[in-house]
Amino acid sequence: MTDFQSIFWDYWIAIIVIGGIVAMTLLLMSQGVAKLKKGENAEVTGHKWDGDLEEYNNPLPGWWVMMFYMTIVFSAVYLVLYPGVWGGLWKWTSSDQYGKEVIQADSKYQVLYDKYSKMPIAAVAQNQEAKDMGKRLFLTYCIQCHGADARGAKGFPNLTDSDWLYGSSPEKILESIASGRHGQMPAWGAVLGEEKVKDVANYVLQLSGKPRNELRASRGAETFKQTCVACHGSDGKGNQDLGAPNLTDNIWLYQDTEASIIETVTNGRSNVMPAWKDFLGDAKVHLLAGYVYGLSNNEKAK
Repeated sequence: MTDFQSIFWDYWIAIIVIGGIVAMTLLLMSQGVAKLKKGENAEVTGHKWDGDLEEYNNPLPGWWVMMFYMTIVFSAVYLVLYPGVWGGLWKWTSSDQYGKEVIQADSKYQVLYDKYSKMPIAAVAQNQEAKDMGKRLFLTYCIQCHGADARGAKGFPNLTDSDWLYGSSPEKILESIASGRHGQMPAWGAVLGEEKVKDVANYVLQLSGKPRNELRASRGAETFKQTCVACHGSDGKGNQDLGAPNLTDNIWLYQDTEASIIETVTNGRSNVMPAWKDFLGDAKVHLLAGYVYGLSNNEKAK
């Protein structure tokens, strides 16, 4: 729910709708006042096109006017029956309709989901029908962050390799999807200062075998030991229990340039993976976990 709610917009929309209905009714009534007497010819308005094509000031055809009136009556009835300011006589809401459709869909498809919820995640990853179902769930709910190919983007992990922030076991993947994750890297810019941040960044580049400034890297080693080992370890290999990444490999969540590392150390990072258990339910989360587990536990990912 939003922090701020106001009924103003309900009334604003209702006023516009009702005002539009009244205005259209008055307009139609005004256009029906003037009528041609029997044998009287309509005057031309003076508008001409292509030389001889002229616009006559004829009254609107009766059948056309009636269609407009019917549209106005339909609009008024619709406003009364369906939600306006007063909620509508039928008490229909889109959320209730959605809830009913979800219940219908669950009663129809839950049997399929339950079939695989009893299987180990590793076995789900090997079952083609389960993989296809998991893929459809992934393409619906996960591609916005991880991409259609599950290879992620800057700030969003690649799910097809063998590198995992929180572990690649079936249990850890299930936990990540069900409960979500909140990875946080504290900001060290104010504590270390600009020069020490650059030193640490170059030491991190050294850990992963990247080109760096050797003098800065040697100074950054001491600063790293004082500030970074609590999460990343003395060897820089990270800690999956904390979601602290391995800094010694060639896999980077926020790019491997000096500028990007300086930005990370200076400002910190805060990355959120939403929890899906309440929205999708245990059975769908189980299928998703099986699909994601299978993305990296295959010959190509090893």
